[in-house]
Amino acid sequence: MSSSQPFLPSSPLSQLHSGGRLRKSRFTYKHLSQLSLFSTTCPLRVIAHIDLDAFYAQCEMVRLNVPEDQPLAVQQWQGLIAINYPARKFGMNRHITITEAKKLCPNLIMQHVATWKEGDEKWAYHKDAFAQIATHKVSLDPYRLESRRILACIKETLPAAPLQRVEKASVDEVFLDLSAQIHSILLEQFPELSGPPPYDDPNENLPRPPTTALDWNTDALVDLDNTETEDDDPDWDDIAIQIGSEIVRGVRAAIRERLKYTCSAGIAHNKMIAKLGSAHKKPNQQTIVRNRAIQQFLSGFKFTKIRNLGGKLGDQVVSTFGTDQVTELLEVSIEQLKFKLGDDTGSWVYQIIRGEEYSEVNSRTQIKSMLSAKSFRPSINTFEQAVRWLRIFAADIFSRLVEEGVLENKRRPKTMNLHHRQGGQMRSRQAPIPSGRSIDEALLFEISKTLLGQVIVDGRAWPCANLSLSVGGFEDGPTGNRGIGGFLVKGDEARAMRPTSRDVENQDSTLESGRLGKRRKVDEGGIQKFFAKRDSSRGEHDDEFGADEEAPVFLHRSSSLADLETPTGEKEGQEMQNQNDEKDDLAIDLDIQKSNETTSTNGPPSNIPSHQTSIATYLCTKCNTPLPAANKAEHEDWHFAKDLQAVDRPTAVGSSGTKPPPAAPNGGGSKKPATVGAKRGPKKPGGATEGKGVEKGQKRLVFGR
Repeated sequence: MSSSQPFLPSSPLSQLHSGGRLRKSRFTYKHLSQLSLFSTTCPLRVIAHIDLDAFYAQCEMVRLNVPEDQPLAVQQWQGLIAINYPARKFGMNRHITITEAKKLCPNLIMQHVATWKEGDEKWAYHKDAFAQIATHKVSLDPYRLESRRILACIKETLPAAPLQRVEKASVDEVFLDLSAQIHSILLEQFPELSGPPPYDDPNENLPRPPTTALDWNTDALVDLDNTETEDDDPDWDDIAIQIGSEIVRGVRAAIRERLKYTCSAGIAHNKMIAKLGSAHKKPNQQTIVRNRAIQQFLSGFKFTKIRNLGGKLGDQVVSTFGTDQVTELLEVSIEQLKFKLGDDTGSWVYQIIRGEEYSEVNSRTQIKSMLSAKSFRPSINTFEQAVRWLRIFAADIFSRLVEEGVLENKRRPKTMNLHHRQGGQMRSRQAPIPSGRSIDEALLFEISKTLLGQVIVDGRAWPCANLSLSVGGFEDGPTGNRGIGGFLVKGDEARAMRPTSRDVENQDSTLESGRLGKRRKVDEGGIQKFFAKRDSSRGEHDDEFGADEEAPVFLHRSSSLADLETPTGEKEGQEMQNQNDEKDDLAIDLDIQKSNETTSTNGPPSNIPSHQTSIATYLCTKCNTPLPAANKAEHEDWHFAKDLQAVDRPTAVGSSGTKPPPAAPNGGGSKKPATVGAKRGPKKPGGATEGKGVEKGQKRLVFGR
């Protein structure tokens, strides 16, 4: 935003010193850079304070649409809390009674504030509210709502972040830090400031502004200090504050045009001077306090009017130094202030009365707590009465929480406090607000009722003169989270996603073709080609125990017949046991083809088809048994071992138990192998033993399973 008046160029000769050198500003390129960063120590910094004129009264004037020159006062019970400026011309102030106000101004409009009535779900304006102090409670919600609208208007008028920094100081006042916005305007209006500093040294002084006078556009301009004169050419701090005054004038005009409110403003180097400036000329004006006019401006104030210098600290300074005037306190040295007030407080007072203040404009305008309270006249005496007021408190607080964004989970309080006063005793109780539940009026009322019960149980609670409920510990709600409903679809969207009968048929055909393709792939090749083909006439469950006739098997080493399982812990190098042992000579009738189909830890997967084809077979000439060619050597070793055993054990009874009978054709009935049942004698040479057991340390060698 540029100034409404053009800058007046100064004479080229005025820019030169007597020695012919170009004059320099007292500000540096570093100061100019700090201006864009909202630095609190930058001497070019510009702060504005906007204050609504008689805000509560203006809210009622706008709501009632009364003329601007109509005297109006805002009433609360039997007192006045706001008086507009037309009514102040009659000599009224907030300390007079209703009767006195009517005498001073007979045509005065007396508007009572909105109230909560017992049993109501929302505040309202009641004509007889001033007479219902026992059953009504004051509500300032209408003014809070208007304050939010005004704050939004201010933010919309200013440029967006990062050039914007706004702090809501109270319901009717706002601080603005205009430094970054002014920095951008300076670079736009004065291109010579955009270049790098000479010698790349940020401590180099800026060139003087190309102007000799500034038009302040009828603003209330504070006179310069005694050591300064208007004949001096302005420096960059004067130009910066003049640009700031134009920005504030535009903000005030927007509030006036859109919302019909008037406000006053102060523009200065810091928050303290700006706040004093906004109250200097009212209503609907703005005051500019240049850096060269600060001492002149403060000299007319009592220091107790300065922010944070009222109350106990102000009383202490007045009693210690015997004055409340800024001009007289300026004569006190910093050593005396530190000695009387302490090092920190003394240093702070020394700076503040000289206009040195460095607090920042805090853009975080979120509230920290909410309070709803009621003083009872007369006092209440029953639990039921207190509960009715708690219901009003809960509704009051919840309506303000809605404005704060609790329904959208933007912010929520963590704790609730109840304060109860009985006589001269004040008691309080606190409880957490469950984080897992959504906040509503019923939840707040439930917690407050529980806290009241705790107060009553602790001791005497009646009569109660004051009751208040508050929430605090506000925190920002989580962002980016969704409830379970966010993952579901409903209505037309869900119906569109529902498969049709044609989709189901296509899906079924696709799955069936996929299964056929898988079967075809398994049948065409794979590990099944290494196994003998199974007779197709056998049943689906022929591989279960006892399903077909068993044939004896033989000992082998090759893993190609992996379906013939060997018990764990038995090794091929174990010593052979006596063939007269019943278990040693036990032959298990198991069909060879079936053994190829049985699943084992070393065998093929169980899902391989049973119709396998043998690669090559041979017929054993000794036992007439057909076997896979791969097992020929192993089978001959088995016959060789049995022959050796027969030579070493000539007394063995029979040979039928040592020779495996031919396999039963086509899976016929089971044929039990012959066993030797003669009793055994003492241990014989060659390692055989009598009896059915084995000696310690020995294991049996089983020929197959």
